[in-house]
Amino acid sequence: MKNDHLHAVVKLLAAFLVISVSTVVAVVVMRHDPALVTTAVWVRTPLVAASAAVLLLLARRAAAGHRGSFRRLRVISMVVLAAIVAVVAWPGAFPVWLRVEQAVCGVVMLSVVVRTNLRAARSSGS
Repeated sequence: MKNDHLHAVVKLLAAFLVISVSTVVAVVVMRHDPALVTTAVWVRTPLVAASAAVLLLLARRAAAGHRGSFRRLRVISMVVLAAIVAVVAWPGAFPVWLRVEQAVCGVVMLSVVVRTNLRAARSSGS
């Protein structure tokens, strides 16, 4: 990997993927409780897991020196962070348990956004 920032980003996004996939599994387990698993939860959780997988792929490619992947990683991570903030802040749209899970993911994504926008990361050749 070209620098410590991208190495940390790969680890953070791997954690984001694990959390997201675990959430999808939890949704399947809790599927019979409509108070905990709403239609919005069914739609949101697989999309978050898919975005986590895409972000991890981009981070790995960026760490290998692909400039285009690094630019995509920066943009998509900001969009994902904004979507997470909206979910957490939107009262009543999602169950509390999912909003808490998304808040945890938001902290991870904030760290990714900060790390990918540091001057050292941008100028590392990635």
